[in-house]
Amino acid sequence: MPFPFLPAFTIMLYLQVKYGLDMWAVLGIGVAGSILGRYILTLYIPHLSAKVFKPAKNADVQFLGEKLKAKGWRSQAAIVTYSLLPLPTTPLFLAGGMARIRPLYIIPAFFVGKLTSDSVALSMGGYAAKNLGSLRASVFSWQSIVGLSASLLLLFVLLFVDWRSLIEKKAFRLDFNIFK
Repeated sequence: MPFPFLPAFTIMLYLQVKYGLDMWAVLGIGVAGSILGRYILTLYIPHLSAKVFKPAKNADVQFLGEKLKAKGWRSQAAIVTYSLLPLPTTPLFLAGGMARIRPLYIIPAFFVGKLTSDSVALSMGGYAAKNLGSLRASVFSWQSIVGLSASLLLLFVLLFVDWRSLIEKKAFRLDFNIFK
């Protein structure tokens, strides 16, 4: 999905709790599904972005992708770190796809981060499912609102910041005229 959707671990947790499935089997299949979905996203998003966004915005994100590839192991460490955070990884793969970064450059680091973070999430989720009554009150907590806000902010930053101007000229510019 090219926009924030339910995190995969919530679907995995639901299936694990509802049907009493083995956590490790759910984790393996769920992470594999996440990787497949992100792979497909990186394949079709360059074609979709070419139809939706102006060429200047696509060139801007491609420039950002080239800078990401030039960082080598530091980029891989950043991808792992980002995948460990409780933030949607859709913006990462949108940027990678729009920048035409080969999916195999992003996926190994994403796999390490997702496997780790989803295993922690499933473990904690299993505990939470057993203690559901006390947790219901926090569904609309400040943490869930902050998570959604952070996701929307990341998409905003990816799309509306003029990255070329920021990196090359050290000048911060916003460009809201990105659609055809």
